[in-house]
Amino acid sequence: MKQILVTGGCGFIGSNFLRLILESTDMRVVNLDALTYAGNPENLKSVQDHPRYQFIQGRVDDPATVLRAIKGCQGVVHFAAESHVDRSIKDSRPFLVTNVLGTQALLDAARHHGIERFVHVSTDEVYGTLGDDDAFTEETPLKPNSPYSASKAGADLLVRSYFETYQVPVLTVRPSNNYGPYQYPEKLIPLMVTNLLDGGRVPVYGDGRNVRDWLFVEDNCRAILTVLERGRPGEVYNIGGRGERRNIDVVRKVLSLMGLGEDRIDFVPDRPGHDYRYALDISKIGRDLGWSPSVDFEVGLERTVRWYRENRTWWGGLKVRLGDAARGAWTR
Repeated sequence: MKQILVTGGCGFIGSNFLRLILESTDMRVVNLDALTYAGNPENLKSVQDHPRYQFIQGRVDDPATVLRAIKGCQGVVHFAAESHVDRSIKDSRPFLVTNVLGTQALLDAARHHGIERFVHVSTDEVYGTLGDDDAFTEETPLKPNSPYSASKAGADLLVRSYFETYQVPVLTVRPSNNYGPYQYPEKLIPLMVTNLLDGGRVPVYGDGRNVRDWLFVEDNCRAILTVLERGRPGEVYNIGGRGERRNIDVVRKVLSLMGLGEDRIDFVPDRPGHDYRYALDISKIGRDLGWSPSVDFEVGLERTVRWYRENRTWWGGLKVRLGDAARGAWTR
């Protein structure tokens, strides 16, 4: 592929992926981003003048904009999404518009232009919740429990239908909880670190026993690039970090890294429909494509805390914009 369209490239994972593409391949990249609250052009300041990079501001649910952006591209990597569970509980409509109708507009454009590969970036949340044992496989039925995850599951099924009906060469990836540099400070780890750097406290939902599989963003981006280059159309690939941790244990680790005690924790009422545990079986992507995570959670977390310490100018203004939400318990 000579040129790819990346949607949502100014967001957390999208910007990390876009830098990886420009640094490790010779592909040209068109970045389509609406620059909503989590789309930050500062994420791509280091590559904004790169000769193989083009930026187009626009929404993925606008068919005319999508058709203009996809022209000349051979591949698509679709990150653009409303992605915050708590926001979806307050108002689900933007999630349906962006995540479902936006995906439909992209699929139609991909079909029209004969795109060679279309990677749809989903989430492990489409599977629902687990008990203390087992892990989600790619064959696990979809049982989303929040408006956000329901909108992503709807998009997943739409992607599948375009493969079965129109033979659009789609590939779906379902990553676990990402963390790392450039993550918007409403998610658990950057919310904690930035609150603490400001002398504040750490909000934790319920008793903090909910379990997530933590995946360093650079590992996730390597996996997505691998799927783009070598994945089999029509397939789904789980991407996990083999980093299962209870939320409370992640909080304690961050406090330890920052030399602070548990007196900084505020336990707050749990959110509605809070999934207990996510865990992914990633044997398929390892067996078929040779990918595995390379960054241990403790190493990635230390790198992440250091990045936020050293980049206050990046997140300081974002915290002001978040206002009360920056002091809340919003997590993925």
